[in-house]
Amino acid sequence: MSGPPAVSGPSAMSGPSAMSGGGLQVLPVRGIGEVRPGDDIGGLIAAAAPWLADGDVLVVTSKIVAKAEGRLAEVPAGGPEREAAREKILAAETARVVARRGATEIVQTHHGFVMASAGIDASNVDRDQLVLLPSDPDGAARSLRAALRARLGVDVAVIVSDTTGRPWRLGLVDVALGAAGVEVLRDYRGEHDAHGNELHITQMAVADELASAAELVKNKYDQVPVTVVRGFPGVSTQDGPGAVSLLRPADEDLFSLGTAEATALGLRTAALLPEPPAFGPGRLPAGALEQATAAVAGVTAPGTVLTPISPSAVRVPAGTVAVLAGCLDGEWTPAALAALGADVQRLRAALAAEGVASAWLPADGVTAGGRRAVCVLAVGPQPDLAGQPRRPAS
Repeated sequence: MSGPPAVSGPSAMSGPSAMSGGGLQVLPVRGIGEVRPGDDIGGLIAAAAPWLADGDVLVVTSKIVAKAEGRLAEVPAGGPEREAAREKILAAETARVVARRGATEIVQTHHGFVMASAGIDASNVDRDQLVLLPSDPDGAARSLRAALRARLGVDVAVIVSDTTGRPWRLGLVDVALGAAGVEVLRDYRGEHDAHGNELHITQMAVADELASAAELVKNKYDQVPVTVVRGFPGVSTQDGPGAVSLLRPADEDLFSLGTAEATALGLRTAALLPEPPAFGPGRLPAGALEQATAAVAGVTAPGTVLTPISPSAVRVPAGTVAVLAGCLDGEWTPAALAALGADVQRLRAALAAEGVASAWLPADGVTAGGRRAVCVLAVGPQPDLAGQPRRPAS
């Protein structure tokens, strides 16, 4: 049985492993060749790397997994027809749009990944094809692990990786889309550092770190779709929950939408609240009212005055948390009234983007700060608007 390939330069990565005092080797698996639909990836890897050993971490690019699954889409080789076909495929792979800017679309796939163009790739494939993401990356990692155990008698971990961008930083890195046999998220919360300080938020995305390390050897141009990370002490006999556990829950996502998309959602949501209004249970998100008010404070018309008033001053719907009066500091000219209405609706959009609902109330006889109110806005927790038809225009 042949041994692992020679590696140019130092065989171990500089510095100790994140989880032990040892070092890591990152070894390329060469000779796999072009993968086509229906190919047995386990067999190809076993033939190309008979030197695999217990405890190795196999990092496999998602592209060859997708190709073997037949996750290929046919498109015209060029011209506007190609772009139109690509947009149709992207729409089918998209669960929701996160943000758009120019030709770039960041979307959430049906797997739950947030990626540019749903991970659709046109590199290292025929001009008339696009490669989609694997249908179940965690399942593919588990299956490949079992196949290598059966063929070579070794217990290895498997990571299915793909390249993605990152907010706030230039450049791309590889991350884990699927994983089996490795603790994907190392949670240090509750432990103490060398100075005795308790760690409260430290969680290390170990599977992503391994995927990124492997990319340094795979290289886009060398056609090395598989690498082995050797010396990592965290390989488990159990498959584990997979890379799906790396996905941030929606209620913890502070950046679930781009600015333009959040504004658009706010406008849509503000128009959906039924009449008479019905707020949801619970409380407002912390600081949401203040943040929404601050967001529009610098863009309101000179005569617009938006000021809180006591809920006892008007008849409010159940669940109302705050009441705002819209007043004019000056004459009620048609232009001033129109500007005030636009300012209030802008505030409603900002509130909705913060997860806060609002509704118009009658302003008859209401005063605030010595000014007669033009309009009154009730604010409360967002109700469940799923399936709610757009309220009819009054």
